[in-house]
Amino acid sequence: MATNEEIVFDNVSRFYGEVLGVNRVNLSIPPGITSLVGPNGSGKTTLMNLMTGLVRATRGSISVRGIRPDESEKLFRILGYCTQFDSFPRGYTGFQFVHASLMLQGWDAKVAEAKAWQAIEKVNLVEPAKRKVAAYSKGMRQRIRLAQAIAHQPQVLILDEPLNGLDPLVRSETIALFREQAERGAHVIVSSHVLHEVDMISDQVILLANGYVVAEGAIRGVREEISDRPHQIVIRCDKPSEMASKIFQFDHVVEARIHPDFQGILVKTTNSSQFHKLLNRLVMEGINIETIAPADDGVNSLYEYLIGDEGAQK
Repeated sequence: MATNEEIVFDNVSRFYGEVLGVNRVNLSIPPGITSLVGPNGSGKTTLMNLMTGLVRATRGSISVRGIRPDESEKLFRILGYCTQFDSFPRGYTGFQFVHASLMLQGWDAKVAEAKAWQAIEKVNLVEPAKRKVAAYSKGMRQRIRLAQAIAHQPQVLILDEPLNGLDPLVRSETIALFREQAERGAHVIVSSHVLHEVDMISDQVILLANGYVVAEGAIRGVREEISDRPHQIVIRCDKPSEMASKIFQFDHVVEARIHPDFQGILVKTTNSSQFHKLLNRLVMEGINIETIAPADDGVNSLYEYLIGDEGAQK
């Protein structure tokens, strides 16, 4: 049963005329870091805009910690949204941008000033905050938008491609900030194509394709949901060529190829449990197997399953 600590989508669809945004979405998202993964046009931004009330559902209902998205005044007391749109009020400094947002929410001027500087400090922009945003780099503009989103300590933080334009050090600091927000009990909803980082930071993942939720949950659980896809396994052994030839004796093996480093093989099987049992037979036949590990418990592989190798590299 859903609670007021969850974000709930109940049979939600959104159409733009005859164009599908998302269709028949049913989700109960708990607090923590949830990553939305999918190619352009899959419905990630539509899902975020529905949570924030920027677009309305064509049908179905949404609850954000017990608040409907059309209750905008109540919603934005608990919600921060960092969009991917790179626009700012003309002539504003970084501080003025964050401070003005807090003032619009009704905070006392002195309290707003203190909260603005606290948020700016969290994204390491104290000195640049005194300069005009127009002079900022792309990464700095990204960080000042994040400061604006977290300044009022929201219970729900929605971040559309928040890692774009950040150098590796700042990206690492930003991910640590996401984790800090999640650890205090907030929802952190992240859309990203930086898949290895999604894999590292996510408590759960929602996979979208063509406006539909294909799978959701912890990454390993999501992998199990996609049961019609072959499982990929890496086997490290001393005789990879011989191993590959013997592997094809198993009728559930659909592919086996030598690993690029020539120290093992990559196998795709439609029955991983049966495959692991039969490996014992190969060991008895004189092949020394060093390690066996799944190659597809990560977001990147799941993403490739959904949209193909070409899309996963974009």
